[in-house]
Amino acid sequence: MASSAETQKPFPQPAAGYTQSFWRTELDVLDSHRSTPELPKETDILIIGGGYAGASAAYHLFPEDQQGTTPNVVLLEARELCSGATGRNGGHLRPDLYSMTSTYTERYGIEAAVEVVRFEISHMKKIEEFVRKEKIDCDLTFTRSYDIYLDADHLAAAKGFYDFLVGQGLDFIDDIKYLSQEDAEGTAKVRGAKGGFSFSAGHLWPYKLIAGLIRIAVSRGLNLQTKTMVTEIGQARTPEGLWPVTTDRGIINARKIILATNAFTSALAPEYSKAIVPCKGLCTHIEAAPGAPYQQLPETYAIRRGPGAFIYQISRKDGSIIVGGAQYTYKDAHEQWHNNPDDGTLIKNVENYFDGYMQRTFFGWENSQATVKHKWTGVMGYSADSLPHIGDIPGKPGQFIAAGFNGHGMPVIFLCGKAIAQMARQSMPFEETGLPKLFETSAARLDPVYNDTLG
Repeated sequence: MASSAETQKPFPQPAAGYTQSFWRTELDVLDSHRSTPELPKETDILIIGGGYAGASAAYHLFPEDQQGTTPNVVLLEARELCSGATGRNGGHLRPDLYSMTSTYTERYGIEAAVEVVRFEISHMKKIEEFVRKEKIDCDLTFTRSYDIYLDADHLAAAKGFYDFLVGQGLDFIDDIKYLSQEDAEGTAKVRGAKGGFSFSAGHLWPYKLIAGLIRIAVSRGLNLQTKTMVTEIGQARTPEGLWPVTTDRGIINARKIILATNAFTSALAPEYSKAIVPCKGLCTHIEAAPGAPYQQLPETYAIRRGPGAFIYQISRKDGSIIVGGAQYTYKDAHEQWHNNPDDGTLIKNVENYFDGYMQRTFFGWENSQATVKHKWTGVMGYSADSLPHIGDIPGKPGQFIAAGFNGHGMPVIFLCGKAIAQMARQSMPFEETGLPKLFETSAARLDPVYNDTLG
């Protein structure tokens, strides 16, 4: 992203400079890697985007038990490896067991909504299996997550839907525990809590997960090209059936293309300009002063001040905290975040919000002298209907998309990347991938019925 949205052509593109994320303080040897000095002229499959979706697709295009001819695969990343939203998030591996489920149930019915929940739960297990199998050192930790409400009416509405789910006899509901006000303040340690819920969740170091995926893919044949900005995809294929892709290092022709571009999708696929919007958020890394007393918080958190007022948090093994969100502080200042792809600047209205946050939010942190050590912005791909877009890009044979994760990519992207790899390499129909049917991109979804990006 350039320094301002107005100077970017096409819009939106990743900026040349960006705020420093805590997750990028220990860089991998492949961070600025180019497998070949020159950009290849041609490839079977081209992946655009070096975040979670692109890395997962790359990994799954090179399975350990490969059969048949291995395709030529090139991955292009505009900046360094995992320098976009994945390397700027909260590291929260947290399925949504009931919150957005109410919206999906109202719009699409309980069966479709529950399919998404079960997918996210299964995704957690697959991540654990993968990390253990491949021995990826990414601080993967499983724990409970506290979903805490500070507004009584908001809690009552959530409790009403939770009771509805209990009445449905769903298999995952036993993992959700309702917390009384006493539990929320006494056990979860949150000041002013009215109550809430807890359920199984996890957290990890996202950059190290993506670096691990890419290392394996490169070892099996992936051509990784960082610092390579894609500026255009041709509107028609060549006589040989290839899509011409223009970059700042020349043109590469691809038989198939995977757009793992999330917030930046509309720059290369303008038909998604209404469906996926770049939306900016802020995240921080907080530490207590050396030797100062503080309350251990092994669980992860979502703290809700009211509808749409959401703060997320994880505790790292060293006791430090990753916390972000608080969109309610800048939501009405649209120019600061909505359709804004610039992660090179902070968000004015929330820039200092997390100073003193732990002291004023949690019992046991009053004397911690906790301070913000890092603060950074990231640009998420918010989808108009709060669902990702996965599958064949309408009207463009051989082009696929895995984007629009709505700030909720960590519990879904690994298997979405696998699915899109199967679609690109094996021509697998979407229906056979195991993804929730609501995730499938379509021409109808490009002209959205909903506009959740602005709430």
